[in-house]
Amino acid sequence: MCEEHTVSLVDVLEEDEELEEEASAVLAGSDSDHCSYPQGYVKRQALYSCNTCTPKGAEAAGVCLACSYKCHEGHDLFELYTKRNFRCDCGNRKFTDLQCKLYPEKDDVNTLNKYSHNFSGVYCTCRRPYPDPDDQVEDEMIQCVLCEDWLHGRHLGREVPENNESQEMICVVRQVKEETGGRSNTDVAPEEQVDDVIKPSAKRTREEAELNCRLKELQAVNQKRERSGAVFWPSAWRSTLCSCNTCQERLSGAQLSFLLDESDTVVAYERKGQNNEQNQQGHDPLMSALDNLNRVQQLEIIHGYNDMKSELKDFLQRFAAEGKVVTPDDIRHFFEQQQSRKRRRVEAAPFY
Repeated sequence: MCEEHTVSLVDVLEEDEELEEEASAVLAGSDSDHCSYPQGYVKRQALYSCNTCTPKGAEAAGVCLACSYKCHEGHDLFELYTKRNFRCDCGNRKFTDLQCKLYPEKDDVNTLNKYSHNFSGVYCTCRRPYPDPDDQVEDEMIQCVLCEDWLHGRHLGREVPENNESQEMICVVRQVKEETGGRSNTDVAPEEQVDDVIKPSAKRTREEAELNCRLKELQAVNQKRERSGAVFWPSAWRSTLCSCNTCQERLSGAQLSFLLDESDTVVAYERKGQNNEQNQQGHDPLMSALDNLNRVQQLEIIHGYNDMKSELKDFLQRFAAEGKVVTPDDIRHFFEQQQSRKRRRVEAAPFY
């Protein structure tokens, strides 16, 4: 096997915790046991599209996390990451041969749901799947906060900044500039100007707020900038949008009211998921069981677990160092050895 194509088991073990954190950030913010349909159009949730039930050419449909587990197990699913303001379609009219096991009483169609080519398993302006077996170029996919499509960095029409993790990407610039009077990361107002220009103080009258409309200021100086390519704005850019009544009405008419909601961001959703995961860990059944044991028993179990974890890591490291593949028989032999050592320790223990 070529060394450049070899993945070390040690590397896998070290990356496992990071992968779990990423998964919990996406999934822990959604309910994995109950269909989200009764909640209506959920503010943001993890979604999937089932290629088995709604193949190419059929009406687009999306299912929630719980339905992907309970109703579509073993199906060919497209992971959509998260979408905003969506109601679960599982088992409605679009699914001719499937009834939702978790919440079968659904309307024929969810009229307010929005669908895109993502629901067919393709992304970006190039309309390619992800991962793409025919694409040999290493390139990250970035989600637009407006259309929520995922785009290749090389197809954004501009160079991707190095610190893009802390920014939100918008692939359609003109719509945001004209509808909201927002600013890019190169011309964000200083903190001392935010209250005076962008966010009118609550003490001011409605008329005064309208006079300080940021969008009107831009229009007065003909500052509708035509730009090509996507923009990356700092995570707090939403707080700089004008929220006067006129701008709120314009945002509502363009179905962009969510831009004034800072909790709409994927970062806020992931933070919620991480908090949920931590709370669940705080109620771990194993820890509850340990609470019912005395101090000596607790220490014995904890030390035994840590010893087994350390021995398993050492066991896998030997295979990695020798470039060998770990088989089910190897794993079975490892645990048989563990049981054998445990029996010897018990038999060797003195009897009082």
